[in-house]
Amino acid sequence: MSLRFAVLTVSDRSARGERPDASGPALIEAIRAQGWKLIRQSVVPDDLNIVRELLESWSDRDDVDVILTTGGTGFAPRDVTPEATRAVIERDAPGLAEAMRAASAAKSPHSMLSRAVAGIRGRVLIVNLPGSPKGAVENFQVVIPALDHAVKLLREDPEAEKGH
Repeated sequence: MSLRFAVLTVSDRSARGERPDASGPALIEAIRAQGWKLIRQSVVPDDLNIVRELLESWSDRDDVDVILTTGGTGFAPRDVTPEATRAVIERDAPGLAEAMRAASAAKSPHSMLSRAVAGIRGRVLIVNLPGSPKGAVENFQVVIPALDHAVKLLREDPEAEKGH
Protein backbone atom coordinates (compact mmCIF):
# COMPACT_ATOMS: atom_id res chain seq x y z
CA MET A 1 0.00 0.00 0.00
CA SER A 2 1.35 3.42 -0.89
CA LEU A 3 0.80 5.68 2.08
CA ARG A 4 0.31 9.42 1.65
CA PHE A 5 2.15 11.77 4.01
CA ALA A 6 2.29 15.37 5.09
CA VAL A 7 5.28 16.72 7.02
CA LEU A 8 4.98 19.74 9.28
CA THR A 9 8.11 21.29 10.75
CA VAL A 10 7.39 23.39 13.83
CA SER A 11 10.28 25.77 14.46
CA ASP A 12 10.40 29.50 15.13
CA ARG A 13 13.92 29.84 13.74
CA SER A 14 13.25 27.84 10.57
CA ALA A 15 9.96 29.68 9.99
CA ARG A 16 11.82 33.01 10.24
CA GLY A 17 14.54 31.78 7.85
CA GLU A 18 17.25 31.97 10.50
CA ARG A 19 18.03 28.26 10.24
CA PRO A 20 17.31 25.85 7.40
CA ASP A 21 14.80 23.11 8.11
CA ALA A 22 16.82 19.89 8.29
CA SER A 23 14.25 17.63 9.99
CA GLY A 24 11.51 17.98 7.39
CA PRO A 25 13.78 17.02 4.48
CA ALA A 26 15.24 14.12 6.49
CA LEU A 27 11.74 12.77 7.12
CA ILE A 28 10.77 13.24 3.49
CA GLU A 29 13.80 11.22 2.43
CA ALA A 30 12.80 8.46 4.89
CA ILE A 31 9.21 8.49 3.60
CA ARG A 32 10.32 8.21 -0.01
CA ALA A 33 12.80 5.44 0.89
CA GLN A 34 9.74 3.37 1.89
CA GLY A 35 8.14 4.03 -1.50
CA TRP A 36 5.50 6.25 0.06
CA LYS A 37 4.22 9.60 -1.23
CA LEU A 38 4.68 13.10 0.13
CA ILE A 39 1.54 15.13 -0.52
CA ARG A 40 2.46 18.34 1.30
CA GLN A 41 4.93 19.93 3.66
CA SER A 42 5.26 23.19 5.51
CA VAL A 43 7.37 25.01 8.08
CA VAL A 44 5.55 27.04 10.72
CA PRO A 45 6.50 28.85 13.94
CA ASP A 46 5.88 27.41 17.41
CA ASP A 47 2.41 28.90 17.61
CA LEU A 48 -0.40 26.78 19.02
CA ASN A 49 -3.12 28.28 16.83
CA ILE A 50 -1.13 28.05 13.60
CA VAL A 51 -0.15 24.43 14.24
CA ARG A 52 -3.69 23.48 15.30
CA GLU A 53 -5.30 25.12 12.29
CA LEU A 54 -2.89 23.49 9.85
CA LEU A 55 -3.35 20.03 11.42
CA GLU A 56 -7.12 20.45 11.20
CA SER A 57 -6.98 21.64 7.60
CA TRP A 58 -4.64 18.90 6.44
CA SER A 59 -6.59 16.16 8.27
CA ASP A 60 -9.96 17.32 7.01
CA ARG A 61 -8.87 17.39 3.35
CA ASP A 62 -8.67 13.58 3.51
CA ASP A 63 -5.85 13.37 0.94
CA VAL A 64 -3.19 12.20 3.39
CA ASP A 65 -3.03 9.13 5.60
CA VAL A 66 -0.34 10.23 8.04
CA ILE A 67 0.80 13.66 9.22
CA LEU A 68 4.24 13.76 10.79
CA THR A 69 5.17 16.78 12.85
CA THR A 70 8.75 17.50 13.78
CA GLY A 71 9.68 19.90 16.54
CA GLY A 72 7.97 21.59 19.44
CA THR A 73 7.70 18.49 21.65
CA GLY A 74 10.10 19.39 24.45
CA PHE A 75 10.00 21.42 27.64
CA ALA A 76 10.72 24.88 26.24
CA PRO A 77 7.90 27.36 26.87
CA ARG A 78 7.19 27.70 23.12
CA ASP A 79 7.05 23.92 22.55
CA VAL A 80 3.31 23.54 21.90
CA THR A 81 3.05 20.83 19.25
CA PRO A 82 1.55 18.21 21.63
CA GLU A 83 -1.07 20.70 22.82
CA ALA A 84 -1.99 21.62 19.25
CA THR A 85 -2.19 17.95 18.35
CA ARG A 86 -4.38 17.09 21.34
CA ALA A 87 -6.71 19.94 20.36
CA VAL A 88 -7.40 18.35 16.95
CA ILE A 89 -7.29 14.59 17.49
CA GLU A 90 -10.47 12.68 18.19
CA ARG A 91 -8.79 9.54 19.52
CA ASP A 92 -5.41 8.96 21.15
CA ALA A 93 -2.85 6.47 19.81
CA PRO A 94 -0.58 6.35 22.87
CA GLY A 95 1.22 3.13 21.91
CA LEU A 96 3.07 4.91 19.12
CA ALA A 97 4.48 7.63 21.38
CA GLU A 98 5.25 5.06 24.08
CA ALA A 99 7.15 2.88 21.59
CA MET A 100 9.16 5.84 20.35
CA ARG A 101 10.12 6.91 23.86
CA ALA A 102 11.03 3.35 24.86
CA ALA A 103 13.25 2.89 21.80
CA SER A 104 14.88 6.27 22.31
CA ALA A 105 15.59 5.67 26.00
CA ALA A 106 18.42 3.29 25.13
CA LYS A 107 20.08 6.02 23.06
CA SER A 108 19.51 9.17 25.10
CA PRO A 109 18.26 9.99 28.59
CA HIS A 110 16.74 13.12 27.05
CA SER A 111 14.03 10.95 25.49
CA MET A 112 12.31 11.14 28.88
CA LEU A 113 11.71 14.81 28.15
CA SER A 114 9.67 14.12 25.03
CA ARG A 115 6.04 15.16 25.28
CA ALA A 116 5.22 13.81 21.81
CA VAL A 117 1.74 12.43 21.24
CA ALA A 118 0.01 10.53 18.48
CA GLY A 119 -3.64 10.35 17.61
CA ILE A 120 -6.35 10.09 15.00
CA ARG A 121 -8.53 12.73 13.41
CA GLY A 122 -11.07 11.23 11.05
CA ARG A 123 -9.07 8.70 9.03
CA VAL A 124 -5.74 10.49 9.46
CA LEU A 125 -2.99 9.50 11.89
CA ILE A 126 -0.96 12.36 13.38
CA VAL A 127 2.42 11.56 14.95
CA ASN A 128 4.66 14.06 16.76
CA LEU A 129 8.40 13.53 16.27
CA PRO A 130 11.44 15.27 17.79
CA GLY A 131 12.87 18.39 16.18
CA SER A 132 16.37 17.09 15.44
CA PRO A 133 16.84 15.35 12.09
CA LYS A 134 18.45 12.32 13.76
CA GLY A 135 15.76 12.05 16.44
CA ALA A 136 12.93 12.58 13.96
CA VAL A 137 14.12 9.85 11.61
CA GLU A 138 15.00 7.41 14.41
CA ASN A 139 11.56 7.82 15.96
CA PHE A 140 9.86 7.55 12.57
CA GLN A 141 11.68 4.27 11.98
CA VAL A 142 10.21 2.93 15.23
CA VAL A 143 6.63 3.40 13.99
CA ILE A 144 7.16 2.42 10.33
CA PRO A 145 6.31 -1.27 10.92
CA ALA A 146 2.86 -0.33 12.27
CA LEU A 147 1.86 2.33 9.74
CA ASP A 148 0.58 0.17 6.89
CA HIS A 149 -1.71 -1.79 9.21
CA ALA A 150 -2.81 1.37 11.04
CA VAL A 151 -3.83 3.07 7.81
CA LYS A 152 -5.65 -0.05 6.58
CA LEU A 153 -7.64 -0.08 9.81
CA LEU A 154 -8.44 3.64 9.49
CA ARG A 155 -9.58 3.10 5.90
CA GLU A 156 -11.64 0.08 6.97
CA ASP A 157 -9.75 -1.97 4.41
CA PRO A 158 -10.86 -5.65 4.52
CA GLU A 159 -7.18 -6.61 4.12
CA ALA A 160 -6.47 -5.17 7.59
CA GLU A 161 -7.88 -8.18 9.40
CA LYS A 162 -6.18 -10.87 7.31
CA GLY A 163 -3.62 -12.79 9.28
CA HIS A 164 -5.16 -12.03 12.68
